[in-house]
Amino acid sequence: MVADAAATGAGEAPTRIVAIRHGETAWNAESRLQGQLDIPLNALGRRQAAALAGALRDEGIDLVVASDLGRAWETARALAGPLGLPLQAEPGLRERGFGLLEGHTYREIDERWPEMARRWRTRDPDFAPEGAESLRGFYARAVATAERWALAHPGRTLALVSHGGVLDCLYRAAARIALDAPRTWVLGNAGINRLLHTPQGFTLVGWNDAAHLDGLAVDEGSA
Repeated sequence: MVADAAATGAGEAPTRIVAIRHGETAWNAESRLQGQLDIPLNALGRRQAAALAGALRDEGIDLVVASDLGRAWETARALAGPLGLPLQAEPGLRERGFGLLEGHTYREIDERWPEMARRWRTRDPDFAPEGAESLRGFYARAVATAERWALAHPGRTLALVSHGGVLDCLYRAAARIALDAPRTWVLGNAGINRLLHTPQGFTLVGWNDAAHLDGLAVDEGSA
């Protein structure tokens, strides 16, 4: 698909991508694996989501595209609504499915399934627990989805509101980093990440801009 687009789309203006991870959830705070379970934002997450509209008011965004999982969709609505932007749901931007590991804390996974935990933590590209996606399959799905939207909107600015795993895939695609390489970059809740896309692929512009979140966590309880 990308090769065909490159052949027919040479010379098209690049698409600007503003990639955003959803705001915080209670399960994020508990280090509990969410995967594709539909967990809502917590109170801090809602404040983080609300802060995005102000931070991106002058970004020139044309369209907001979001994972249809509730935590991403709620974050996207908090951005699109105040700015009067169109919002579209995209299941292809969902988090990686982790099957039987979903709903467990990282500590529980280490204790109950040490071999699976090892393969997950060492980023085995072909590891897929029961009912889960492999990392290789997830990467192909996430990057292809983002590319499809980017190629359909050359010269425009898109906000993609998704999940930490999806943003990790986009970073690797843009920086040409292997799937099994250790992660050294931040995937912060409601952080702003900027990329460009041409028919030749993604490039990084800026990562984890979080100035708009300063002070939001002060006096935050366990909501």
